[in-house]
Order: sequence, then structure tokens, then C-alpha cells
Amino acid sequence: MLFTEDFLHYVWKFRLFDRAALQTTDGETIEIYSSGLHNTDSGPDFQNARVKIGDTTWAGNVELHLSSSDWQKHNHSTDNAYGNVILHVVYRDDTPLILPDGRHVPTLELKDRIPAELYNRYHNLVFGNQSIIPCESSIGKLDDFTLRTWFTRVLIERLEKKSAAVIAALQLNKGDWEETFYQFLAANFGFKTNALPFELLAKSLPQNLLAKHKNNSLQIEALIFGQAGFLNEDFTDAYPQSLKNEYDFLRKKFSLTPIETHLWKFMRLRPQNFPTIRLAQFAALVINSNHLLSKVLDTRDIKGLQNLFTDIKVNSYWEDHYRFDKEAKPSSKNLGQASADILLLNTIALFLFSYGKHHQLQYFMDRSLKLLENLPGEQNKIIADFDSVGVKAKTAFETQALLELKNYYCNYKKCLDCSIGNKILKLA
Repeated sequence: MLFTEDFLHYVWKFRLFDRAALQTTDGETIEIYSSGLHNTDSGPDFQNARVKIGDTTWAGNVELHLSSSDWQKHNHSTDNAYGNVILHVVYRDDTPLILPDGRHVPTLELKDRIPAELYNRYHNLVFGNQSIIPCESSIGKLDDFTLRTWFTRVLIERLEKKSAAVIAALQLNKGDWEETFYQFLAANFGFKTNALPFELLAKSLPQNLLAKHKNNSLQIEALIFGQAGFLNEDFTDAYPQSLKNEYDFLRKKFSLTPIETHLWKFMRLRPQNFPTIRLAQFAALVINSNHLLSKVLDTRDIKGLQNLFTDIKVNSYWEDHYRFDKEAKPSSKNLGQASADILLLNTIALFLFSYGKHHQLQYFMDRSLKLLENLPGEQNKIIADFDSVGVKAKTAFETQALLELKNYYCNYKKCLDCSIGNKILKLA
């Protein structure tokens, strides 16, 4: 039998064992008033439990083990944190528990009290299949309320994890929210393939330096393309030659060092997504948007947020170019709706949540969730896998939640920590 402490915790937490005529291994009667609060940090497994043993009601901690001898194996006898354990709950009792001071800790054995069908459901869910999604045969049958409630929980977990990176960057930027936003937005302009060079570019080219040239679009474009490493050669066309001339002057003036050009990836990208085009779009955004984060915080409707990105116009040179000195068939190079929505998902929603959490302003956190509810969901293999088992996700709220569910619960078979897994175990 493949039995784990996690399962034992689950059984105790929800009291899913036969509670008739409970007794300690010494024959004293037990009544459980509260199983306590599950402690996932160091120390006893459940805190603030209330149980009646014999004629005495106790309040304190409960420790769980597969075998009572595990108490000694885990060196709890020498750890003061376990000094106020009022009950030792074990799957099997293989040795009496007596502490160094001579105190006997009451022990409850659950081996013959856990329903076999419950264990079988647990085993089949967690260990009995090799499916990408452990509960794939059942999840599609659950009610919308259960799914929606859990999706909200895991989505917030996802945003909180990502917010930690925002706050760490904020500290490095000495509390400058606009600079931090600028760096994250730049990285997301790379759309995964070129996220790293975009991030390095932003860090090598602070926003306050760009602000000094906000009234000169050519200089801003020169700084961005120059720092990206694309102005290190001679050009035939007048536009890149003028950028090079401007950058050579500004580079000396501000002692700038461009990033390595080889970091930029062109392979397997549609020309519309070439880094040169993304840099042109990013330059246009910088030229047209001072204090962009402030505008984001002040803009309440999704259309207004989308317009912050779709209304920008790239330099006309790029209408018939994808690279410098290489003419191409004319086409619009302005940022499209789909790309704008990805930026809203990965940057705007994250910063609304992070800003609200950091300043304890629930309003902005709620706006983040509402924005995700109004953005279309992503299309990728994970979302397709859930779709194939009956979980249809249409919004970014749902797809982001499913990504978190898959990556941090399904992949690690943490079904006992998942409300969906709990519901399936109880309904099966």
C-alpha cells in the first residue's frame, strides 16, 4: 500500500475516518472538537486543536506520522517546538511514545479507521495514472461554482508570485514605480523570444535618460536602436544613417554601451514579429507616452487601456521595411490588437495587482482581475489539454488560472491541496 503523510494530513484535516468509539492506544476515550489549523511550515502539523482525552479537554498541537516510531526518527524529542503536542496521530502504532522527561504523549492509531474506498480513490487519482492532468476523467463533470472558486484562488496565487518579482525590482529601482513598469513592459515587448534582450536594453537605457529627449523622436529612436546594437554598421538608407549619427553623439555624451546584437533572435519569427519591428513599436510608445504607468492607473476601461498601445504610430520608414536597408512589400507595422492584449495580460494586469497589493488598495487588485476577465484567453498546449477533458477556458482569467493549476498542482500531483481534487475524492 502506497500511503503518504500528506494523505494522513488530509484524512485528519477533514476527519474522514471512522470516529465511533475513538480511543488512544492506552484505551482512553477521545472526542475531537477541532482538528486544528494545518501548519505547512516547520513545527507540529496541526496547531490550536481541541480534543477531549478521558475526562480532560486539551488545547494544543497535533503531530501526525505514518508510524509512531517516526517521532524519534525525526528528532522531535529534542525539539522544543514539539513540547506542547497533545495528541500523536499515526497510521500505525509500532512503539509507545515517551518523551525524555518521562511524559507519555497520547497516541491515536487510524490504520483500521480509514475507509478503503477513500484510499483507493486517492491512490487512483495521485498514483494510479500517468495522465497529464491527474483528474482528467472527472474534472469536466464538476460544477461551475467549484471550478470558478478554485480558479480565483490559484489565479491570485499566480499574481502574488509574479508580484514578488515586481516588488524586488521596485526595491532595486529605489521605489520608482515608473522605471520598474518601463523595464517589465520592455521585457514583455520581446514576447518570450526576445524578452531577455529587451530587458537588458531597458536596464541599459533608463527612462529618465529617454525623458530628456521626449521632444525629439529621432533621438529616442536612435537611443533605442543604438542601445539594442543595431546601429554598429554603415547604412545606405538615409533614416538608419541619421539614427547612427544621432546615436554616435549620444553614446559619447552619456557613456553608453550597447547590448550584444547576437542576443536578438530573428529565426522562426514572422517578419511582423522581428525585433526591429518590436523596437520601432516600443520607440513609438516611449515617444507618445510619458508617465505610462500613471495613465494605466487612471484608465479604467479596457478599451482605453488597449488604445494606449494600438494608437501609437511607428516611423513611416518601417511601412516598407523589416530590417534596415532592406526594402519589403508595404504593410502596417503598428501594434495590433492581439499583441496589445498580450501586453495587457502580462504587464498591465500584473502591475495593477502589484500596485494594489503593495499599497493595500483592493480597488487596483480588483481591476486586475476584472481586466483578465475581459481579455481573451491564450491558446497553448496546456489550455488545449484542459479543453480536451471538458474544461473550456475563454478568458485570460480562466487560462491564467489553468496554467497555474497545471504547473504548480497537476505537475506535482498535489491533488490533496487542490479544491478540485478534494471535491473529486468526496464525490467519487
